[in-house]
Amino acid sequence: MALLLIAQSHHFQPILRKPFLCSVKRTPHISQLCKPQDSQTLTETLPPDDRLIVVGGSKLHGHVNISGAKNSALAVLAGTLCCSRASKLHNIPDISDTREMFSLLQSLGVQIEASNGEVTVDTEGILSVEPCPDSVRKTRGGFFVIGPLLARFGEAVVALPGGCDIGTRPIDLYIRGLQTLGAVVELRDNKVFAFAVNGRGLVGGKFHLDYPSVGATETLMMAASMADGVTILSNVAQEPEVVDLAWFLKKSGACVEGVGSDTLVIKGRNQLHGPEFTIIPDRIEAGTFMVAAAITRSCVSMSPVIPHHLSSLIDKLSASGCKIRESTQNTMEVSALLSDIAGDIRCVDVKTGPFPQFPTDLQPQIMALLLTCNGSSIVEESVFDKRMGHVKELQKLGGRIQVCGNTALVNGKDQGSALYGTPVVATDLRGGAALILAGIAAEGATQINGVAHIDRGYENLDMKLCGIGANIRRLSPPVCKA
Repeated sequence: MALLLIAQSHHFQPILRKPFLCSVKRTPHISQLCKPQDSQTLTETLPPDDRLIVVGGSKLHGHVNISGAKNSALAVLAGTLCCSRASKLHNIPDISDTREMFSLLQSLGVQIEASNGEVTVDTEGILSVEPCPDSVRKTRGGFFVIGPLLARFGEAVVALPGGCDIGTRPIDLYIRGLQTLGAVVELRDNKVFAFAVNGRGLVGGKFHLDYPSVGATETLMMAASMADGVTILSNVAQEPEVVDLAWFLKKSGACVEGVGSDTLVIKGRNQLHGPEFTIIPDRIEAGTFMVAAAITRSCVSMSPVIPHHLSSLIDKLSASGCKIRESTQNTMEVSALLSDIAGDIRCVDVKTGPFPQFPTDLQPQIMALLLTCNGSSIVEESVFDKRMGHVKELQKLGGRIQVCGNTALVNGKDQGSALYGTPVVATDLRGGAALILAGIAAEGATQINGVAHIDRGYENLDMKLCGIGANIRRLSPPVCKA
């Protein structure tokens, strides 16, 4: 049975600019959609977080079903705002980030129906160009809506973005890119105010990204898809999730050329329609299970996967000694069984970078694996400047890691690392996944707090791991009775 998602009643007053909202109705009840709260109030009203108890020593075996890609789903959900009719999306993961994105879209007046990974998004009744600030701050993908709102309505007011605290993620590329497309952009009161300078809409232009930012590429691609004229974006991100959004826009009627390359040529359209579209499988979830097989010296298969999306991880695991087989077109098996590898897994050096280089979202997980290998490894993080928060927690588990800036020297088991269960805290999404993997490989029980971070991006990660042999229990805090 389909579930109709209804926005909760709050008291948020959106800021609108009349001259640029000719197609957006203003009704009194839009002010009831969201109420901003300061961080102190928000912390006090949130329910206590779940904990995971991970008992190490289990061997994994069996098959895992991979969910739809979180980072693709968030961008495509934002992209539905470009469409004047309903979009039907398949393979949307049921995670807290996508649910927060639903709330954000509903705060604009969007109607959403969701059931078993299928989501219908109807944007006909958009009432505002300012989404709920709290929803924007809770998920990085929330800020992406500034592009389609500007393109379709000529104006947008969006709070500064949120997401995991893994380092500086500046929005200057977004701002300069939108200015190139004819927008006036102002930053005040922790919000970005943007409107088309000509009073009608965006216009085509040329913009070179100083860094191939995924979020900036996606936001500018959506904005350009409805701009008047031709837009050329160079040095764009080439991540699979960017490509997925481009194909969604093309199915909506957009003209996007150069998909998958470092240059996009986009011919703006006056109107886009809602398509039916299926989200790609999550390469980061698949990679996490590949590392799970390796860290437990087990054999696990998974599907659906797109091997090309995982080529850098496949290369590293193969170099370490793991055996990787593609049994069918979309099924992959990873084995670190002693019968399949020569001796034991060896350490490898890792440097993160934009696709097709090693993904930053798998850096914490492979670091956990390297603690169980022979030898020492250098792990260099070149994407985010604060993505070493998991090191402190891995050290609590017995990992010998030395950090200098964004580079870590990871000592394997023959260099003194020995993992033992102890209480740890997940401080971000991927770091939390690394702690689960380390806990499975550790001796004894590991208690992981901060599970809400993990639930942001993984659909039932603990349950899926239990389904292939892991020993994990989720402990929810007691419900206080009034």
